Amino acid sequence: MASLDWSQCPIVESVPGKVSGAWVFKGTRTPVAIVFENLEDGMTIDEVLEQFPVTREQVRAVLEFAARSLDAPVATR
Repeated sequence: MASLDWSQCPIVESVPGKVSGAWVFKGTRTPVAIVFENLEDGMTIDEVLEQFPVTREQVRAVLEFAARSLDAPVATR
C-alpha cells in the first residue's frame, strides 16, 4: 500500500513525544490509524464513532484525504 503524506492533511498532526510521534487527530491523542485498522477489521464507521473519541467529520476527512492521495499520480524516477 502506498504511504500517505499525512503532513498535507489539515486535521491531523504528529508531535514528537505525543503517542510516539504517530499521526493523531489534532488536539487529541487518538491515532488516525485506528480508523483504518478498525474499518479493515470489519467495524462500521458508526461503530468506530462509538468506540473512539472522534467525530464523523474527522473520520470523513481522513478517508477523503486518503482516497484523494491514492488517486494522485505516482512520481517516476
